[in-house]
Amino acid sequence: MKMSLLEMVQDILNDMDSDEVNSIDDTMESVQVAQVIKSCYMEMMSNREWHHLKRLTPLSHSGTPDRPTHLLLPENIKELTYFAYESTRREGTDEYDMREVRYCYPDEFLRKVSSRGLDTQNVRTVTDFGGTKLVIRTNAAPTYWTSFDDKYLVCDSFDSNMDDALQASKSQAMSVVMPKWVHLDDAIPDLPGEAFAALLAEAKSTAFFNQKQMVNEKAESKAQRQQRWLSRKNGRTGHKIRYPNYGRRSSK
Repeated sequence: MKMSLLEMVQDILNDMDSDEVNSIDDTMESVQVAQVIKSCYMEMMSNREWHHLKRLTPLSHSGTPDRPTHLLLPENIKELTYFAYESTRREGTDEYDMREVRYCYPDEFLRKVSSRGLDTQNVRTVTDFGGTKLVIRTNAAPTYWTSFDDKYLVCDSFDSNMDDALQASKSQAMSVVMPKWVHLDDAIPDLPGEAFAALLAEAKSTAFFNQKQMVNEKAESKAQRQQRWLSRKNGRTGHKIRYPNYGRRSSK
């Protein structure tokens, strides 16, 4: 069941035998408990890949023609989970082919682009923000991407016959985003209903220790159980962690 910030504060204060409040700002204790809930919520959001926070994400160009294969990620992105770019468009039509661009670890990406000879046709040198020179292709849509600063997405090529640089409008990206916190009485944290018990238990355990300088064993036990359960189930659509099978046959 989903709860507002005020309802969670009231629930925690009741268990702490504290004064009743009608707003999160009524007492110093209610202010502190509301802040504890916020801290616990932001920690929960950071520790897992919550499926309800996945969004189609607009990208932006680097802002300079000197870096035609750089795309800027929005500030609120926690993790980029999918990136594709328009590879071909049928002449005289609006039909196009979107192909996934594969991620490379930065060192692998550098090895790939560094293996290209500067005397090869359809290549040029691009200097990254850190001063590193990258040899990119200029006659094809990107095949690989990486990031050196967790801010810019860097691709290995672009088609100069189509555009002067990679275009955000020709990309598709899906990301896990960090939600905004609203610190108001009636604000309901952006969280699946089934996860509110874990947030409340975690906040209650923390508030008891902070306010009373003691551990509430029952609240602590509930918090641990809820966190273990949520680590196995983050969404309502049956998403599970995918492991490589290394060529093994599944048992029948």
